[in-house]
Amino acid sequence: MSQLFVDNIKNRTGGAIGAPSGAVVTGVVTATSFVGDGTGLVGVASTDNIITGTAATFTGGINAAQSDVSVRNLTGVAATFTGVLTYEDVTNVDSVGIITARQGIRVGAGQSIGSTTATENVVYYGDGSKLTGVESGSLNFVASGTISNGATVIIKADGTVEVVAQSGSPTPNAGTPTLFEGGTGEINYSATTFDSNSNKIVIAYRDSSSPYPGKAVVGTVDGSTITFGSPATFETGQANYLGIGFDSNENKVVIAYHDDGDGQKGKAVVGTVANTSISFGTPVQFEAGRTQWCDVAYVSSATERVVIVYCDEDNNDYATVVVGNVSDDTISFGSPATWYGSAASRTRVVYDSNTDRVIVAWANGSSNGRAAVGTVSATAVTWGSTAAFSDAQVNGGPIDMVYSSTDQRVIISFRDGGNNQYGTARVGQITGGGTNSIAYGAKGVFESAGTARISSAYDSTNNKVLIAYRDEGNSNYGTAVIATVDTSDNSISFTTPLVFEDAAIGTVSAGFDSNTGKSVISYIDGGDSDKGKAVVFSSNSYTTNLTTENYIGIAAEAISNGATGKINIVGGVNTGQSSLTVGKTYYVQNNGSLATSAAIPSVVAGTSISGTKILIR
Repeated sequence: MSQLFVDNIKNRTGGAIGAPSGAVVTGVVTATSFVGDGTGLVGVASTDNIITGTAATFTGGINAAQSDVSVRNLTGVAATFTGVLTYEDVTNVDSVGIITARQGIRVGAGQSIGSTTATENVVYYGDGSKLTGVESGSLNFVASGTISNGATVIIKADGTVEVVAQSGSPTPNAGTPTLFEGGTGEINYSATTFDSNSNKIVIAYRDSSSPYPGKAVVGTVDGSTITFGSPATFETGQANYLGIGFDSNENKVVIAYHDDGDGQKGKAVVGTVANTSISFGTPVQFEAGRTQWCDVAYVSSATERVVIVYCDEDNNDYATVVVGNVSDDTISFGSPATWYGSAASRTRVVYDSNTDRVIVAWANGSSNGRAAVGTVSATAVTWGSTAAFSDAQVNGGPIDMVYSSTDQRVIISFRDGGNNQYGTARVGQITGGGTNSIAYGAKGVFESAGTARISSAYDSTNNKVLIAYRDEGNSNYGTAVIATVDTSDNSISFTTPLVFEDAAIGTVSAGFDSNTGKSVISYIDGGDSDKGKAVVFSSNSYTTNLTTENYIGIAAEAISNGATGKINIVGGVNTGQSSLTVGKTYYVQNNGSLATSAAIPSVVAGTSISGTKILIR
């Protein structure tokens, strides 16, 4: 019905048209307004289901308390949701402002990151350092071999990890001999020490070429080999009866000797190691008379003095001592004094760091073995009583002596004239309230044959003693054993002798390189024109996969071979330990265990924060 038709009807009747019972219109109905609820109309947008292809504006807000709302894109100034807001298909949430979560953020199946009370307003930002309950300091790795919880691990070249472990045996081994002096005559009275400042071995010796000058050479140990710099001369005249030590306070080498070019007077010279060379100050006289059997020890207590012992030939061969003070490249001395008023020979001295005393050993006028304990002052030494370590002759070959800092014992090795000249050693311990006497354990035989040219070194890495010697029962071959001290009864045991030079040898001198954990034996090779050679000697044949670079942390869980598991790395806390001492730095040992002392290589595992926890660093 058209609007014109309606108007015509209204005009003709002169009034309103009555409500019809119904009307059928086949065209378009146009009206100013429609009255009623429109429930009968079709094609009109319903508030029950509003769908529009264009933007819709709601000025009075949206109330969806009883219905679900599906939205493809929602844009607005603010939105309030009284129920649960669920994002089914959201991959990332990008917010340019701060996200506030009044009761925490829940990730996945109930994993809470951070929490706060209803009245607090906590902002999480940055690298997550302010989040609680978030695990850090760990990464996942694939295991090469089975790894137990709490085991120290290294990373391999292929990116997998394996436990720190060592292999091998306790059997000693020797490297290949290296030439350090190519003269054709015998090199006598050699002596060896370790410079802990430069981590170098220093060998002092008498050159074989006339006028037989005193020389020294610097050696660098690398694995089972040693290389040398060029020898340097410290005495142009003939230098004999050499002794050597290292002053760790001044970082200087001290060599004592008798100068055949100057009436055999006792002299000492200070040396400085730089890289592979050594330079010397001017020799200083400590004894105006003839001297023999010089030896040197450094007293590392507050005294910080060098002690030189020797035999004074111009005073009835009395055993004599003098205290020296090193300063820069020179040394000054107190007055020489005898500690034994009788003829002596083969004098030796070591420093006992436990009691802050020196121990001297020597052969008396009857060639029997004796020892005494001395207290060092700035310029002199006071002595306790003499104690015999052998009532039989010991001077058929040099006496030698070392101090075990771990066992707090002294080990004296000698040729026992009362037992077929067998190679013998004995453990001594300073005793008494005044720490001025010495007691011994039972003698131990390390070579059941005549021995000579004995020299020893203390292996502080493995707490062993190396004894090198010439084996008269085996063609005078260069031979060595490794000794172990039993502190329960001061007894001593030995490994099977090992030949390090299958030719007759002359003078032997041993030292220990604490940087590499290896000993060095210098000797005269009688099978090669008496040339000076040195060999690296290991107390055992163990090897380890640990280096100073490949340690990464400790396993946070047990991991099967080929499986992926969690490793606590730097900054993480491992809880798989036991019996730790709180507040201590722990080091990784070659076999993978932890200890408060460093092994070689020195690798820090971390710091203990409880008896079962260690902070990886």
